[in-house]
Amino acid sequence: MPKEAANTASILKYRARQTMASSSCFLLFTAILALFSWQAIASDPNPLQDFCVADNSSRVLVNGFVSKDPKVVTAEDFFLAAKLDMPRDTKMSKVGSNVTLINVMKIPGLNMLGISLARIDYAPLGENPPHTHPRATEILTVLEGTLHVGFVTSNTDNKLFSKELNKGDVFVFPQGLIHFQFNSNPYKPAVAIAALSSQNPGAITIANAVFGSKPMISDDILAKAFQVEKKTVDWLQAQFWADNHN
Repeated sequence: MPKEAANTASILKYRARQTMASSSCFLLFTAILALFSWQAIASDPNPLQDFCVADNSSRVLVNGFVSKDPKVVTAEDFFLAAKLDMPRDTKMSKVGSNVTLINVMKIPGLNMLGISLARIDYAPLGENPPHTHPRATEILTVLEGTLHVGFVTSNTDNKLFSKELNKGDVFVFPQGLIHFQFNSNPYKPAVAIAALSSQNPGAITIANAVFGSKPMISDDILAKAFQVEKKTVDWLQAQFWADNHN
């Protein structure tokens, strides 16, 4: 065999071995990735037992609540005489609404179940002002009266989705988005029930957080953010920003 042909054959064999080695490494990498992906998918975010009733007396800090010994759990851990059939007082609220939240702090049996609910009472022309739930999607149904509701999408669109709701109507507010409800009737109150996809959904009322923070956000920052004079910000910060949640 000529020398040139022998060299060519050697080069081809070397490249073939490199290709096989690369293929083997790729297959090994794929297998390892699949193994770890399977482990990630196989992890169970849901309770691994029938219930995990919150032990409110425990001083251990975890993401949620430490569970009681199931042997000492009773039916009372899943019960609350909430009287949600009774109207709430809206006269003391500056925004004309009263939110009665039933979460894991009220019913220990909700721990790890990812759900809570609220009754919302609205005075005539009352509102549940723009707010967010950082940990929950909300689904709301009107029990009495009519409500104008809506939510705003994130930047940069900031699109408003709004709807007039009548008795029996249902509306969904996606998790984390700013939303509101307003009773547009000047003569009659309204009532709604909301379910939320967290045992502790949290609530951030926008006006309270921005103008009622402790300590206050600099009026220079807010004046530039809202494109208003500092005296307007100072006036807003001087208001009493009350919470309508109970």
